[in-house]
Amino acid sequence: MIAVLTGDIINSRKAKSPQEWNTLLRQSLTETAGDKANWEIFRGDSFQVELANPTLALKSALYIKACLKTVKGLDARIAIGIGKKSFAGERVVESYGDAYFFSGDQFELLKKHKQTLAIRTGNASFDEDFNLFFRLALTFIDSWTPNSAMLVKAVFENQGISQKELGAMLGIGQSSVSERFNRANLTEVLDLIELFMKRLKLL
Repeated sequence: MIAVLTGDIINSRKAKSPQEWNTLLRQSLTETAGDKANWEIFRGDSFQVELANPTLALKSALYIKACLKTVKGLDARIAIGIGKKSFAGERVVESYGDAYFFSGDQFELLKKHKQTLAIRTGNASFDEDFNLFFRLALTFIDSWTPNSAMLVKAVFENQGISQKELGAMLGIGQSSVSERFNRANLTEVLDLIELFMKRLKLL
């Protein structure tokens, strides 16, 4: 079982400089999937990522979104597909299998439903539950400001770091870190990621 993330950048054409979001996207994909063989950018602002560990799919998707949302107006629309890989192409976009089908099909539905995150695993109960959880979480994730996104990005990159250390890293006081933490609903985001990992391991 693998995870495949298919996505694109929202408002890419409105950005002041394509280089700005291209750099952010490449950095986030490298941090998420490592080797360039595991991800690809195509059609300018679309991307696909393969993850060998599917339990990291939600955290990876939210990390990519946070990286892009550090720039005002930018966001990512991402569909997660989890399943088997039946053919490994020379490039990620040439590979084949249920994980790819699920991710691609779900991505088309995201556009139709004007939603920025969804999943398909082939398990109807799991998909129904987590797509509901995602819709609820998106009520605040979609509203992350660049400051909130910077905090989320820093937390994901530095697990276990204290709020005081985060503040020093971001150049703000600990009280400001706490305020941003609450505004981003980061406790709930981390709880959702943990629940996702636990439930997915049971599939």
